[in-house]
Amino acid sequence: MNVLTPWRGELRTTPIGNDGFRWRAATFVATVFFTLSAGGRFEFAAAGEISAPEVVRVPAGNFITGSDRAEREAAYRLDEEAYGHSVTREQQWYESERARQTLSLPAYWVSKNLITNAQYAQFVTATGHRVPDVDKKTWASYGLVHPWTRTRRFAWVNGAPPRGRDDHPVVLVSRTDAEAYADWLSQAIGHRWRLPTELEWEKAARGVDGRRFPWGNAFAPKVLNSHDAGPFDTLPVGSFPEGASPFSMLDPAGQVFEWTSTMTFAGRAIVKGGSWDDKGCGVCRPAARHSRPVDLKHILIGFRLVRE
Repeated sequence: MNVLTPWRGELRTTPIGNDGFRWRAATFVATVFFTLSAGGRFEFAAAGEISAPEVVRVPAGNFITGSDRAEREAAYRLDEEAYGHSVTREQQWYESERARQTLSLPAYWVSKNLITNAQYAQFVTATGHRVPDVDKKTWASYGLVHPWTRTRRFAWVNGAPPRGRDDHPVVLVSRTDAEAYADWLSQAIGHRWRLPTELEWEKAARGVDGRRFPWGNAFAPKVLNSHDAGPFDTLPVGSFPEGASPFSMLDPAGQVFEWTSTMTFAGRAIVKGGSWDDKGCGVCRPAARHSRPVDLKHILIGFRLVRE
């Protein structure tokens, strides 16, 4: 049985700002032991400041989830105009969306921004976890349209994020990697952090009134990082404040897809949000949904967390 023993050392947290909802570790000196099933012991020590994600509150109550026929047809038309053909309609990209309905969720906190390379680097430094990267053979096995050479600008070098990308969202992380980061953060700063469910993510992204995009019902290519008006690359998180959700969550559309904790079948999990690679941008709507294998490490997928 794998056992994680408690932290040994000192951890003190102090509030940032006056809202009481952001915390950082002012002092952190700890040693952690992992007892493995084989009876061995792995030890690491970490020292320094831990940056907890800033969070925004999503209140309890009803919200409209999913889409109706009119919304899906409008999404297909956007994509047809962008791509010049009806590939999304032919592949029925949006037919797996939930039927438009009203559901209710309890209150929760969600990270305002996507987890960045700098935040993930603290985890890697503290734990020795594998860095975001993918080898050529593994990438080829995914069968994706992007060439492996394109992954190189996102891959970490010598254990560090690519130069100039500390504040970009971390990518090339599997869902397992994202969960490992959440578990480490939970141990390090005392709150429980986890991936959002699909419904939690959708409510945080679109608000309660069933709007088609985080900002309203009309697509606005200049308020998100998509291939419609973006640089065909990630950008620093929070670069589009005008595209924020009604709850002030940033980058809820475009930038990168986001892992959720919601599984579909055969080891696949729902990802949400669209990416810098997408045009249209029907897939950037909060109602849009599709699944990816949980062990996939993609240049188009990152994550944010919910704090319990």
